[in-house]
Amino acid sequence: MSALGTLLLRRGDLDGAEPYLREAVRYGDRAAANNLALLLHQRGYADEAAGWWRIAAVAGSAPAAHALGRHYRERGDEPGAEYWLRQAAESGHTLGAYALADLLDHRRDVGAERWFRAAAEHGHREASYRLARICAERGEDREAEQWYRQAAARRHRRAALRLGTLLEERGETKEAKHWYLTAARDGEARAACALAFLLRDEGDVDQAATWWRRAAQAGDGNAANALGALHAQEGETQTAERWYRTAMEAGDVNGAYNLGLLCAGQGRSVQAEQWYRKAAYAGHREAANALAVLLLQRGDAAGAEPWFSKAAEAGSIDAAFNLGILHAGRGEEAAARGWYERAAAAGHAEAALQVAIALQREGDLHGAERHLRCAAGGGSPEAAFRLGTLLGAAARGEGRVGAGGTADEAGTGPGTAAGAAAAVEAEEWYERAARQGHRRAQVRLGMCAARRGDVEEAAQWYRLAAEAGSRNGAFNLGLLLARQGSEPEATLWWTRAAEAGHGRAALRLALLAARRGALAEAQQWCARAIANGPAEVAERAARLTDAVAHELTA
Repeated sequence: MSALGTLLLRRGDLDGAEPYLREAVRYGDRAAANNLALLLHQRGYADEAAGWWRIAAVAGSAPAAHALGRHYRERGDEPGAEYWLRQAAESGHTLGAYALADLLDHRRDVGAERWFRAAAEHGHREASYRLARICAERGEDREAEQWYRQAAARRHRRAALRLGTLLEERGETKEAKHWYLTAARDGEARAACALAFLLRDEGDVDQAATWWRRAAQAGDGNAANALGALHAQEGETQTAERWYRTAMEAGDVNGAYNLGLLCAGQGRSVQAEQWYRKAAYAGHREAANALAVLLLQRGDAAGAEPWFSKAAEAGSIDAAFNLGILHAGRGEEAAARGWYERAAAAGHAEAALQVAIALQREGDLHGAERHLRCAAGGGSPEAAFRLGTLLGAAARGEGRVGAGGTADEAGTGPGTAAGAAAAVEAEEWYERAARQGHRRAQVRLGMCAARRGDVEEAAQWYRLAAEAGSRNGAFNLGLLLARQGSEPEATLWWTRAAEAGHGRAALRLALLAARRGALAEAQQWCARAIANGPAEVAERAARLTDAVAHELTA
């Protein structure tokens, strides 16, 4: 009777099953009592079901004890729930062990881990996942991975997502991709989004877009933002805006920030400000920084400063740097220095450059060099140039100065191994800056090449600097060409340099004009040389002016 009632219950025939189960219960069958309780629970008779579960549990039925424990938990009777769930768990019932662990975990009871482990060891996938999370929180990554794998192998999609994330962080993208795909196919939107990023990095943008779309349609704001960025890159701004709005509606504040960026890029500053404000009020630090920049560009420094502060306090290194600029512009050097140092400590290259400049002014060349290396390594061409200059001075024997203001004991200068190494490194930093378009570095590289006798390379760097508007580059290129006998071309570059205010170039042109007998032109170039200096050039130009004047009046 018990077996027949159970069979009918499994088929869903509650009316057919109930008489057999009740009859079996009369003869003391505990399995029938448990199944009758299940039937009554399905019919909505929870109290009567609990009575039969109690009878079966007292008779030693672990499934009934588990069911009774869950019944008490649903009613809010946690002590009763714990008692019966513990009975089930200690009897080796896997579901009872998991339910007990879940109850204890809800109460932050450390005993939860023991029962999660018991259930996980018997193949309970949710218990395996929860145990993995506990291990991961303690930093036990190896054991966490083991349990994530066990849960993921049983199609636990969040475990597959976590496992994929863990593998991707280790650089094992191929296996990470497999687990992301497994979770994504089971409907895990975050896994679909992560899979799309991997596909994009591999160059498969079309497949990436497919998975981003799938994730976005499932409510993943990050995926919607990625789709918006993809369409924005392709110039499809209306589609991009639609996806950014979708992200925002999904609760992703990045959507509002990206809408602000999109509007700002189109010159729609009023709309950009609205979206930046929306994101900033929601706690988006970069939106707060962008809003402050917008206000500052409008001339509202008073309105910008609180947003810069809010963004900086939330961890925006760009905002910290911008606060430094704001205070420096008001002459508040100490406050500016504080924000620059904060941004520099977080890796902001331009902030590190500003700290280095301040340290150089104070004579702390050791500290300046350290910050210049950080800034140059972060991509600042000005820092690379200044670092090259600092190392070049060391190579010439102008020793670096420590924080205490005394020269370093290590010998540098011409003829020493340290000096030679510093010279080589200086040129390397000049080249890095020069290749980024830094004109003074290009001129300096040209000078290094000229000292080595490499006229062709020197001319190349001088020409690059001169064509970019460097008057020193134009003057030096003129010198190089003149020495090679190309005086007409040299004159063209000296003219460009002199017209840009280069005194030595003007003096050269004055001498050439005087040599040709063009005395009035020589006087004009002398006047420029006197006006632009430096002092020794002005003095020579003044003597030449007197000589030309004497010739004109003779």
